Amino acid sequence: MSDAVALAGLVAERVGDRAAGWDLAGELPRELLVELGGLGVLCAQVGAPHGGLGLGSRENGELTASVGELCGSLRSVMTSQGMAAWTARRLGTAEQRERFLRRLTSGGLAAVGFSEPGAGSDLSAMTTTITDTGDGEVVVTGRKSWITAAHYADLLVVFGHYRGGASAVVVPADAPGVRVERVPNPSGCRAAGHSGITLDGVRVPAADVLGGTGLPLPLVVTAALTYGRVSVAWGCVGILRACLAAAVEHTTTREQGGGVLADHQLVARHLAELHVGEQVAARASEHASALWDANSPDLAVAAVQAKYLASREAAAGSGRAVQLLGSAGASDGHVVARAHRDAKLMEIIEGTSEICQLVLAQHVRSRAPRGLEQRGLDQRSHDQRSRTPLREQQP
Repeated sequence: MSDAVALAGLVAERVGDRAAGWDLAGELPRELLVELGGLGVLCAQVGAPHGGLGLGSRENGELTASVGELCGSLRSVMTSQGMAAWTARRLGTAEQRERFLRRLTSGGLAAVGFSEPGAGSDLSAMTTTITDTGDGEVVVTGRKSWITAAHYADLLVVFGHYRGGASAVVVPADAPGVRVERVPNPSGCRAAGHSGITLDGVRVPAADVLGGTGLPLPLVVTAALTYGRVSVAWGCVGILRACLAAAVEHTTTREQGGGVLADHQLVARHLAELHVGEQVAARASEHASALWDANSPDLAVAAVQAKYLASREAAAGSGRAVQLLGSAGASDGHVVARAHRDAKLMEIIEGTSEICQLVLAQHVRSRAPRGLEQRGLDQRSHDQRSRTPLREQQP
């Protein structure tokens, strides 16, 4: 973990005590993003052949948690850059990987365009199209909503329908026909540059369609979302660590009722639950990263599970921290107030908690032995035939 620790120290030095000001202003310093991008921090799993640091998922996860502990908005930009890089690695040709990844590890910034006004978590309802022109270009038309880091991005990785399937195309943010508009006053991750994107007949080289062909939508989407879910899970670990540190500091120094707050049983209970929440989130994230590093086929489900658990614990834990700190934790700009607002968004992005529950339930059902599943159907049929009114069952 030495590389991750060193990088975390560098980020902590650059951030210092400025995160609260960035959150209140709704803006991160572009020069900081460019610097961290050039150092490879924003997409640290990109390998050395493309100018990156080549961290494993576990190392990058710990780095992500450290950044999330300091500034949720910066961590969100980090997740966005990592998703863009992973999409290029997963879907792109060798030439595309070299061209785009080298850009992202040398200070270029990127955002990933999934969700749309009428297709939030239901990505099958996307209406964005990528259409061949026949002269070596494609035309990209559509709208994307709530795209993290789009305000800062030089490149937009846009997902849409292509050649009977789906694909992603890399679009310069300053290309003619591209309009990027900030989301006004987001409740969480205020400085992450959330924006809506309009693509009005944008022409780009066909060579910038990743892979150059249409692919099944689930494959294209999973390529980016799996990275995003693991990254968000680790970011939630950071949120919980920040909340736990603030809560311990406050409750062990603030006196009330003849002793420090932490001596009161109900306060101690909140501290215990915060600790357990951080541990649950960390173990789920570590499990997902271990499967990533092992190239396990079970990774996609583990990523959903980690994101679901960690975001749920972060939302609950940050609420506990606000309760423990009282008015101090409710003050805009305070680390706990920021964490509470940011954590709620984590239950929505990269698949809502409800979508995660559906995916996990479907996974569990798919693993049920066939005989057990049939017995369940037979039992339900029997129950329906034998059901009688309660009053007839009484003696």
